Amino acid sequence: MSTQEGANALAGFDPGSGGFDGDFDLAVLGGGLPKDVEELIAEGGRLWQQPERAHALLIQARALAPDHPATLIALYRFYFYSHRLAECRDIADIALATSRYAVGSNYDPIEDAKGNTAARFYLFCLKGHAYLNLRLGEFDAARTALDELRRLDPQDCVGGSLLALVLRRYESGDDEYEDAPAPAPLRKPYGWATTEPTA
Repeated sequence: MSTQEGANALAGFDPGSGGFDGDFDLAVLGGGLPKDVEELIAEGGRLWQQPERAHALLIQARALAPDHPATLIALYRFYFYSHRLAECRDIADIALATSRYAVGSNYDPIEDAKGNTAARFYLFCLKGHAYLNLRLGEFDAARTALDELRRLDPQDCVGGSLLALVLRRYESGDDEYEDAPAPAPLRKPYGWATTEPTA
């Protein structure tokens, strides 16, 4: 991450607080959310056709529970589906910082990528960060995130290798993949073995 990206990742996040103060695994699934915050997020979802009002409600929810994953997920979805990708990436960076604290230092790339909720949330945040950087044309940042994802998820449990393949094809000038047929349902034709390290 660049210095600016690092600053973005910690925006609105207090490292001294140790992150979300509660059961992070449960929180990723929406647990431990104060009732008033839950209602704000639900109302924001109902007002999808009124984006200004929906956005204000989600911002209010995050102000009340800034470190809770559910408020970050709600804002991420709002920005993503509104095609506000730069703001979406900012939220992904905050979620990365929050989940990094939850994962801690005892990370097992094989076991945790499969079954540790906090670790999987972190990996999906990293994948989202890579995807958004690809969409925004920030290929160096995308490459850095994908290299880290490859290191932390060597069995490709969250499917990051597909993004690495997209990046490699783009950089080689081969954009024919855009018209290629989608892989068969439930078939996973990708994996890190089909891609080369991006560095």
